[in-house]
Amino acid sequence: RRFTRPSIMSKISRELLRKTIEEMFAESADKKRKFTETVELQIALKNYDSKDKRFAGSVKLPVAPKPKFSVCVFADAAHIEQAKAFGIEFMDVEALKNLKKNKKLIRKLGQKYDAFLASDSLIKQLPRLIGPGLQKMGKFPALLTHEEDMRAKVADLKSTIKFQLKKVMCLAVAVGNVGQSQDEVEKNIVLAVNFLVSLLKKNW
Repeated sequence: RRFTRPSIMSKISRELLRKTIEEMFAESADKKRKFTETVELQIALKNYDSKDKRFAGSVKLPVAPKPKFSVCVFADAAHIEQAKAFGIEFMDVEALKNLKKNKKLIRKLGQKYDAFLASDSLIKQLPRLIGPGLQKMGKFPALLTHEEDMRAKVADLKSTIKFQLKKVMCLAVAVGNVGQSQDEVEKNIVLAVNFLVSLLKKNW
């Protein structure tokens, strides 16, 4: 769902935001889809010089924005056992080797999952095993140590969004879905916008 309303990023009107969310939910209810629609926050930065301050940052939202967010773990032996026990999808070293750094296969893998985790014993081997494909897609795996709870790490990934400004002045991130309450979507949007403002250069 995309609704465009003019606003100053650092001074969003809560009343206008609530009204827009109400309209969005009402329209979604009127035109029921066969899937749960995602709420996407789209930002166009006006008169902002990306050369002056490019940025990248991630923030954890109060509620996971996407109802279906798939994660795959590049796992060593210990993490394979955990992934099997928790019902989390995984690939072992042999499966990664079988990709043979094939660009089409790596791209297909990157499109299949929203995010990846990698065992600490494997992460340094990834450039050699699969090449730079996932990194170029912005999906290089996050580190998973044996001291961490795999389920908690996956839950964190599902709730985390990333803002990254390169050359294009438009940003888009998922901040909720129509299966959530309007209050949950509002809290996610406010936190996301406030975090984005903190990344921008001062006095812009």
